[in-house]
Amino acid sequence: MYTFYILYSKIKSHYYIGFTGDKFEERLRKHNSDHKGFTGKAGDWIIVYSEIFNEKKAAMRREKEVKGWKSKIMIEKLIEGNSSDGEEHPDL
Repeated sequence: MYTFYILYSKIKSHYYIGFTGDKFEERLRKHNSDHKGFTGKAGDWIIVYSEIFNEKKAAMRREKEVKGWKSKIMIEKLIEGNSSDGEEHPDL
């Protein structure tokens, strides 16, 4: 199982888009730890959206699609229409 996710930081007022095949809770903990990466210093990242895929390729494709939007408004519309949050998503 692979999880596509969107995190939000109030401190940075920014969304982070990613995917993982690891246990998601562990990945979120890493985002909130003090490290050199983009998410490292805020420490307040929360999950605001997720989709679960059976295949890594599909989760990667979804991440690329949403990152390609380059629009905070479109991302917020996806989050607001969050009827499938955390539910299994058929692979695209």
